Amino acid sequence: MAKFVFVTGGVMSSLGKGLAAASLGCLLQARGYKVTIQKLDPYLNVDPGTMSPYQHGEVFVTDDGAETDLDLGHYERFLGVPMGRGNNFTTGRIYQRVIRKERRGDYLGSTVQVIPHVTDAIKDAIESVAGDFDLVIVEIGGTVGDIESLPFLEAIRQMRIDMGRDHTLFVHLTLVPFI
Repeated sequence: MAKFVFVTGGVMSSLGKGLAAASLGCLLQARGYKVTIQKLDPYLNVDPGTMSPYQHGEVFVTDDGAETDLDLGHYERFLGVPMGRGNNFTTGRIYQRVIRKERRGDYLGSTVQVIPHVTDAIKDAIESVAGDFDLVIVEIGGTVGDIESLPFLEAIRQMRIDMGRDHTLFVHLTLVPFI
């Protein structure tokens, strides 16, 4: 069973969570662990392919054709492991899955809600990338103060309860100003 490291950031964006996650993955690989990294972005776009590069940065295209966050390029170069569509999920993509399931009748007529339906979809997305890896590093984009991040934070909180402290770790990065 894979273990999960969740990387979050404080009240300031562009802190370097992606590089920190990639560096951590590289260090863990050097210790003999099989590592992959996943990026969860809390925006409603399905993928960053149609977003302005001036607002969001460049798009990284994976071998399987997915248009993803540029952090996946860092992950791929640092780890030497190809990233794919499953390594990047957005709120829009998660909601798209939930709505598709609702339309298909998978929820058997129940009221679809953020908890449990969206958080369960987030947990499924996180666990889907685990495969035969020892460790999965999951970076949650944005800042913890963003209301859009709340379903992701709730999902990883639930994973901590379900899997236990021995299988989950939270790493929180914050700005440390100096004079």
